[in-house]
Amino acid sequence: MKNTIALLVLLVFATTGNAQQTFPIWPGIAPGSENWTWHSQVDSSSIPGDPLTYNIVQPVLVFFPADPVLANGTSVIICPGGSFCYLHTKTEGSDVAEWLNKKGVSAFVLLYRVVHSETTHPMQEKNERIKDTARSRQLLTPVVPMAIADGKQALLYTRQHARDFGISPDRIGIIGFSAGGTLATASAFDYTSDNKPDFVAPIYPYVPPTLPMTIKNDAPPLFIAAATDDDYHLVPMSIALYSKWLTAGHSAELHIYSKGGHGFGMNKQHQPSDTWINRLGDWLDLQGFLKK
Repeated sequence: MKNTIALLVLLVFATTGNAQQTFPIWPGIAPGSENWTWHSQVDSSSIPGDPLTYNIVQPVLVFFPADPVLANGTSVIICPGGSFCYLHTKTEGSDVAEWLNKKGVSAFVLLYRVVHSETTHPMQEKNERIKDTARSRQLLTPVVPMAIADGKQALLYTRQHARDFGISPDRIGIIGFSAGGTLATASAFDYTSDNKPDFVAPIYPYVPPTLPMTIKNDAPPLFIAAATDDDYHLVPMSIALYSKWLTAGHSAELHIYSKGGHGFGMNKQHQPSDTWINRLGDWLDLQGFLKK
């Protein structure tokens, strides 16, 4: 299993120029996937320059440490999106990690569990499956809670091993894109002292109606970004999330860009949404997370 994970990371993050370490977040097999017999794979052909990781069985964190000279103790768990069918591990993963590293923030890209793909073309398979709503729901229903559990476990694992990673246990945030935004959003509601995120950044998140939505008195600060022309029409979810934080009297910042579509991530589209990562940096600085 370790050799498989190492090969997967080499395939996915080969363009970063550095050898990344991986850390399984669960002790042993992840709960719920004990009978999964497939193996993680990478599809580099569907979107040139943006490899898709799929059929993930053993969730891992891929560590991108900040340069010790710049490191300020803050760290972020990054949850890529992909409709719970695959993960955009570059434009919503390593590209984000490398940007954060330049700000002195260490980063972890979370490879969490997704729906099993029976072919080597997970995007095409997902697009075909969408036509069958009942089938899609049947496959997603058991996997989404597993993915959310992976997000919470990643926060717990990172905090438990903060000293080993050279990060502060009280400066651990989580950012998620689309489906990954579900993981980030879920972590902001239902948490314990051990897996509570210190800040949360859902980017064009999908917020399931079944998600527990009780805001706690010590809820973490929230940063949200999305685009008005989101292809999946998820903007109302971002607005509702912001409104909940505002009503509860908690710190929140919301950016709704006129153009950018869904899944803009770190793609440069020459659209207003290209600047979202800079606004995140401004927000992190304002919150004090970029100071040593």
